[in-house]
Amino acid sequence: MTADRHDPGAARELLDRVLAMVPDGDAEAVYVARDAALTRFAASQIHQNVADHDAWLRVRLSRDARTGVAATNRLDETGLRTVLARATTIRNNAAPNPAAGPLASGSTTEHSLVGWAPATASADPELRAAGARAVIEAADAAGIEASGAFSTDATTMAVANTRGLRSSGSSTEAKLIVVVTGADGVSGYAQAADVDASRIDAGAAGAEAVDRAVRSAGADDLEPGEYPVVLEPYAVAGLLEYISAIGFAALAAEEGRSFMELGRQVMGSNVRIWDDGHDPSGIPSTLDFEGVRKKRVDLVTDGVATAHVHDSATAHRAGVASTGHGLPMPNTWGPVAWNLFMGAGTASRDGMLASLDRGIWVTRFHYINVVHAKRAILTGMTKDGTFLVERGRVVRPIRNLRFTQSVPAAFSRISALGADTQLVTAEYSGISARVPAVRIDRFGFTGATAAEEPA
Repeated sequence: MTADRHDPGAARELLDRVLAMVPDGDAEAVYVARDAALTRFAASQIHQNVADHDAWLRVRLSRDARTGVAATNRLDETGLRTVLARATTIRNNAAPNPAAGPLASGSTTEHSLVGWAPATASADPELRAAGARAVIEAADAAGIEASGAFSTDATTMAVANTRGLRSSGSSTEAKLIVVVTGADGVSGYAQAADVDASRIDAGAAGAEAVDRAVRSAGADDLEPGEYPVVLEPYAVAGLLEYISAIGFAALAAEEGRSFMELGRQVMGSNVRIWDDGHDPSGIPSTLDFEGVRKKRVDLVTDGVATAHVHDSATAHRAGVASTGHGLPMPNTWGPVAWNLFMGAGTASRDGMLASLDRGIWVTRFHYINVVHAKRAILTGMTKDGTFLVERGRVVRPIRNLRFTQSVPAAFSRISALGADTQLVTAEYSGISARVPAVRIDRFGFTGATAAEEPA
């Protein structure tokens, strides 16, 4: 699998060859090909351009409630026989686990190209370098330095198993992350993400980050406490990423560590959160690593917890159908909601700003960690543009604050939702979220960064 690694016909033929080599029991074969490229810049200079082209196969064998999993990126005949032999040895020596349930059932479905953009698949270093240059030019004009990364990915996945399932899909993603910094500790952040690299407006992202950095000059202390806040989409998406990881999965609910008790009011009645891997306004991923087509899952409806996401194992134990949110095996995380959306409102950002008598405008959070999973209490720091608002006006930048806050409690105090939404992708987890800015009446800040002593 070289030049034809994104050919769905070749991928399915490979999987059929693998399954034909399995002598007994059930088997699942997952093929993933990925072309990933990255142009990184720092101190207003491009310093790295890397590209990785790989394809790998993961085999799961099951018999008598025993399971064995093995993977390889050697896809010739010897590689296939070797990975099957390893999976067989692991299966035969594994302890029985009836709770794991059977492999997903299904039929042959058409190859999905939802979320595939040829411009991203064919993107070259020149395209990414041009984006980096646009950001650097914006920073140069303000006398500050730019850093960040412009990445382009093209992925094809195909899944087949001995229970009749055959599915595959291809998708792309382009992402530009910008951080600009300067004297007096100024910093600004922006991000742009799309399935189509040609739609990334690097100049606009650079200008956005520069504007925040310039306005953050001269930041001063603010006493920690509870304040009304306006959270920009970057901050909202960061919170959603973490509560998805700890609360939206059926496994978390099954183990009693999720705040998502179905049928209970967990957030304000103006909050709607769902997962949809087919929506082209996000970063689509239409099937999971078990080959199950993803379903739209309405997680929180009018503030009420209405559903969890499932993989085949949790669905089997719950007596329901998988929603198509399985991860690669072996998997101890359970299913994950990857393609999040939060319903918009009618407020403008100017209107939300004007509604603050005294509060805080937050660009984004970082160093987020879980304090209490069951209550979805998170902690972390503001970053790259935090501002004090008084009588509806931004009056000064403030030094970064530490927050410690239950997200469901905060989302129960949302008094306004922005009319516009922005697509934000997590820097490490792969979760994407299209979300509005939100105004929250009370949000808890428990500490602050210390002012630097003069040298």
